Amino acid sequence: MKIRIYYEDTDAGGIVYHTNYIKYCERARSEMFFQKGMIPLDGDSSGFVVRNINADFLGFAVLGDMVEVSAKVIKKKAVSVLIEHQIYKGDKKIFQMEVLLVFVRNGKPYPIPESLHDTFKEDEIFR
Repeated sequence: MKIRIYYEDTDAGGIVYHTNYIKYCERARSEMFFQKGMIPLDGDSSGFVVRNINADFLGFAVLGDMVEVSAKVIKKKAVSVLIEHQIYKGDKKIFQMEVLLVFVRNGKPYPIPESLHDTFKEDEIFR
């Protein structure tokens, strides 16, 4: 998905504030569901939570830039899914992240419901 960098995304130096790259990846993961007419929840007391993030800041974006965010399912298990995100500015990769998501119900790990499990196809790239 393409995202334009706005003033609100930047720090005092005019560069995208580091946590916003993680927000952009969250948006891309949400879009994986929205484009299939779904939401990443299964009732009021369940959903995906972040267990671990491994992020590499390889470059930067500034006010007015257009970036493209991708999401790719690396591995899925009964209660978790590992997703790789990449953010490009033009041809240059400026951010890369792996995030491990765990499905929980009532605060405890729980098998991903089939209705949500089918959203994650290994090696499928969302842009």
